[in-house]
Amino acid sequence: MLDRLRGRLARRRKDEDALRVEAVYPNEMSTPVSGGRLMRGRSLDFDWVVVAVVSLLLGLGTVMVYSASISLADSPKYGTSQTYFLTRHLFSLAISLVAAYGVYHVPMRVWLRLAKPLGVLAVLLLVLVLVPGVGVSVNGSRRWIRFPFMNLQVSEFTKFVAVIFASYFTLTRQDYMHSFRKGFLPMALAVGAVAALLIVQPDLGATIVVIAIVMGVLFVGGLSYKIFFLMVAAVVGLVASMIIWTPWRLSRVVAYLDPWNEENVLGKAYQLSHSLIALGRGEIFGAGLGGSVEKLNYLPEAHTDFIFAVIGEELGFVGVVVVLFLYYRLIRSAFEIGRIAVKMDNVFSGLVAQGVGIWIGVQVCINVGVATGLLPTKGLTLPLMSYGGSAILSTLCGIALLLRVDHENRVLMHGGQI
Repeated sequence: MLDRLRGRLARRRKDEDALRVEAVYPNEMSTPVSGGRLMRGRSLDFDWVVVAVVSLLLGLGTVMVYSASISLADSPKYGTSQTYFLTRHLFSLAISLVAAYGVYHVPMRVWLRLAKPLGVLAVLLLVLVLVPGVGVSVNGSRRWIRFPFMNLQVSEFTKFVAVIFASYFTLTRQDYMHSFRKGFLPMALAVGAVAALLIVQPDLGATIVVIAIVMGVLFVGGLSYKIFFLMVAAVVGLVASMIIWTPWRLSRVVAYLDPWNEENVLGKAYQLSHSLIALGRGEIFGAGLGGSVEKLNYLPEAHTDFIFAVIGEELGFVGVVVVLFLYYRLIRSAFEIGRIAVKMDNVFSGLVAQGVGIWIGVQVCINVGVATGLLPTKGLTLPLMSYGGSAILSTLCGIALLLRVDHENRVLMHGGQI
């Protein structure tokens, strides 16, 4: 009797999983495969909703980068042509799309084998960037390595590697996810070393994102709740101590708590105060494309870290809601694709897909939180929209991984080989 009941429960779970798969991949359940690939015309190779959302974000981001940077031609700091940043942005996009195309065509089993070498390479680059003559220093931060075609921000490459390596580690330690010593401590030591190298640059924002990616992947991979919340408390304590013992970081937090103080508004809270002014000017429908006043050399880094404020000023509350909805749809798709991969016993692929969702979600939350005054000022770009070649390159490569997981899901669903 008990065996029959267990059999019924198992069949019911299998039917429920099939319904979930069909909900994510409608009209895919009877499409044939040919040579391990879905036949064109009868099905889709990957989720075109993701492609459409990413295309919209890139397109709107390109427009807003041009709009936010056009006045920098008159700035004594830059003194460039009005299309200088637009041209460089388009060049970065071209390189990033080529790289993403290459990433998409690499099977996930190959990325699994490359996890360890990529982790070692990321650490080596983080060390090299600190070497004088190799690393490029800008505004007191040493975060870039110069290449002939562009400067590579090593922390952005580290985010991409963090998704792959954390997924590999979680897969290989599935039996120890409830053990602190065997399931978490090795990764904690590795992440601690990476975080130390990032802090030396210094780059607290990238440190937080990398830690969030690793902790998020471990959590969805089955890490014990007790260990997870213990580590969250430890990370919060670490970040708080770093802020308290670093005067310039502490002054930013103090300014964030009272940005309209006469001393702060012209000092440490200058960016935040002008970001809030920009968002306030936008009201419901915005001042119109190109109508931003704050981008006229009032709001620093308007085309990079604070592009969200320019979007709010020119496109208003409606434009902000549309942008946030696009990010929501992208992140939701990432978790859906990852969940289906796990259901098909492709745990590594599923964790990678969800890791990409965590990466984008955390960075969007921090960037938007800073621009709206919900979080202290921290330099992080808005994924797929801000100016910055390394950020666009790493994020599009992450999206390519997501599309690769989705493609392999569809092939395996029809009995194909990868």
